[in-house]
Amino acid sequence: MMKYTDQGKKDTRSGYGAAMTELGRSHPNVVALCADLVGSLKIEDFIEENPKRFFQTGIAEANMMGIAAGLTIGGKIPFASTFANFATGRVYDQIRQSIAYSNKNVKICASHAGLTLGEDGATHQILEDIGMMKMLPGMTVINPCDYNQTKAATLAIADYEGPVYLRFGRPKVANFTPVDQKFEIGKAVLLQEGTDVTIIATGHLVWPALIAADNLKKQGISAEVLNLHTIKPLDEAAVLKSVKKTGCVVTAEEHNFLGGLGESIARTLAVQHPTPQEFVATQDTFGESGTADELMDKYGLNNKAIEDAVVRVKNRK
Repeated sequence: MMKYTDQGKKDTRSGYGAAMTELGRSHPNVVALCADLVGSLKIEDFIEENPKRFFQTGIAEANMMGIAAGLTIGGKIPFASTFANFATGRVYDQIRQSIAYSNKNVKICASHAGLTLGEDGATHQILEDIGMMKMLPGMTVINPCDYNQTKAATLAIADYEGPVYLRFGRPKVANFTPVDQKFEIGKAVLLQEGTDVTIIATGHLVWPALIAADNLKKQGISAEVLNLHTIKPLDEAAVLKSVKKTGCVVTAEEHNFLGGLGESIARTLAVQHPTPQEFVATQDTFGESGTADELMDKYGLNNKAIEDAVVRVKNRK
């Protein structure tokens, strides 16, 4: 039986909102910016309690990034939030030139990432953002898996010096990590030990990875599961320790297989410990309109896809 239980489905964006409320009370230098999506980012309570520490930029995301960069010069800690597509693809130049290049202490907080944005369709979904952001020198990239972990990550990045991309989502998903967890940037979390295969998952694919491991156990396959919430800097030590034990790996992410978590793992293994690997990710495609569950099933981002990938990779050992 799985040792983790779903404490009740909650959206990760609400974890961000809850943390922002706490930061408003504990960190006087934290300020919030939003591009006309306050309700979607769940920051109403922060704004109500700290009206002078909120900047509504309207649908002007590039300007929002510039303002955020400027605020750091006066010692503020800006949390700039909008949908992931608009927080990265629309404003990549501004992030690169105004934030990353000068190592500004800006927290780019992106909701509605991946396919699970759902019905808004391909123009609002983004499956390239992890790759775009991890390629920026000095940018930390974090993709938590549930409400509790998103809240913990948001609190943690307020005390971290340097630019951060924090990615979370819209749908209500299993909330299974500890309420009082200590979030360590750059440190993978070993969720389950195993000997036959390593499953490394991030974001919304962590819970399906645990379900897959539970199903595989019934087939006599012992799967080790790592929650890699920080994609950059990558916890190479944890990855190598696990893969050297199991001899093969499956990576799982709500992102294109080009440029995402799987590619970071593949680079690490190619250089340090070549290992059979299978990728559960979107296959160089845009998304489409549909419910979150329909899209995750259609594009092969579920526990069944992880289980099938495990069978394939074990045959390559």
